[in-house]
Amino acid sequence: MTTFETFRREIERAPRTGWKRFARWLRRQLPTGLYARSLLIIIIPMVILQSVVAFVFMERHWQLVTQRLSTAVTRDISAIIDMIETYPQNGDYSEIVRIARERLDLNIAIDPGDELPPPRPKPFFSILDHILSEEITDQIKRPFWIDTVGESNIVEIRILIGDKTLRVYARRSHTYASNTHIFLLWMVGTSLVLLTISILFLRGQIRPILSLAHAAESFGKGQKMPEDFAPRGAEEVRRAGLAFMLMRERIERQIEQRTAMLSGVSHDLRTILTRFKLQLALAGDNPDLAGLNKDVEDMQSMLEGYLAFARGEAEEDVGKLKLGELFEKLGIEAELLEKHLTSEIEGADAVMVRPNAFTRLVTNLVSNALRYAGKVHIGVRHGTKWLTITVDDDGPGIPERSRDDVFKPFFRLDEARNLDASGTGLGLAIARDIARSHGGNVTLSDSPLGGLRATIRIPA
Repeated sequence: MTTFETFRREIERAPRTGWKRFARWLRRQLPTGLYARSLLIIIIPMVILQSVVAFVFMERHWQLVTQRLSTAVTRDISAIIDMIETYPQNGDYSEIVRIARERLDLNIAIDPGDELPPPRPKPFFSILDHILSEEITDQIKRPFWIDTVGESNIVEIRILIGDKTLRVYARRSHTYASNTHIFLLWMVGTSLVLLTISILFLRGQIRPILSLAHAAESFGKGQKMPEDFAPRGAEEVRRAGLAFMLMRERIERQIEQRTAMLSGVSHDLRTILTRFKLQLALAGDNPDLAGLNKDVEDMQSMLEGYLAFARGEAEEDVGKLKLGELFEKLGIEAELLEKHLTSEIEGADAVMVRPNAFTRLVTNLVSNALRYAGKVHIGVRHGTKWLTITVDDDGPGIPERSRDDVFKPFFRLDEARNLDASGTGLGLAIARDIARSHGGNVTLSDSPLGGLRATIRIPA
């Protein structure tokens, strides 16, 4: 590829890259909530439409009407000037003043002198001042001075006529479309009324969606669905709510069926194991049966572990658990094992979880750490949205390639951790299952202490 082709492609790619950057920036600036975005969908077109209408009205109607009125007043003043110059009154202009007042609705005065006051400062936004000045310049073509500033209903105009000065007082409404503000007030007022109705309507439509999201979030955390939840709102929202309720019922029914089946399997297997134990007990202390006794105990341990994993403590209700008290019990266990355990809590000590299940989750992770390490530290950060618990140890750790496999049921990492023969390989699987039933997860990473870090992160 030549240098020219590369340069050409870079030039063609530059606008697309710039547009993508602008789109990403605009996406970050826009609100993320459905309610706010729906309001923007209503407000932005309304503002654009009103801006266009106001601009066209100001540019065409307002300016056109003001120009016509100013033109008419300027023509009347021009006619008065022609009368003064065509029919000299020898200093008595009372008839011309009368005609101007009665026929043209203008108050005039003719004063001696050929000096005009200094120009007044021009207002920044004044169509009247601009148009009236243009009309006097085009039609009368004489030195003039006007005063259109302020809220007065009178516009003063002074024009030099030889050695005399003509003062004209005209009504502002005769030179200017002064009722324009009524249109603007109606436009803005109507928009506010429509916006208020839209906000009230949107709130009624968004509330069922928020209720559905809250119910789904509670179900994801393993909590009970709000008692007042019912499909409401638009047809699509009601269908989504009904589908969620049916899905939740199917999941709970499957969990109940699984638990009932496992209870039956547990009863049957325990009966057989009890029979084995009884036969071994009747056989006496036979050295040849020592291995069989150990196998029966392992089967009992694995059965209990599997049932606990499959059951997942799903039937437990949500309650308050104080982490400080839990860590004190774990500290006593660490002292019995002659291990060093420290803890630190940042934020509220009490959390809303399923207490027994969450206790088992933390205990499993801490017990694993105490089994293979000499020093363990538990850190808690309880924020407004998330509860994060880290368990750090200085043990041998787990290779990064095996950190996902250790969460699989019955997986043993003998070479890395030298598990006891009594282990069932379900501790981490149960821990992750409990964390996910709370809407969170458990992950493994490197610890600052040199061993393994287990991180629990669930919604607060």
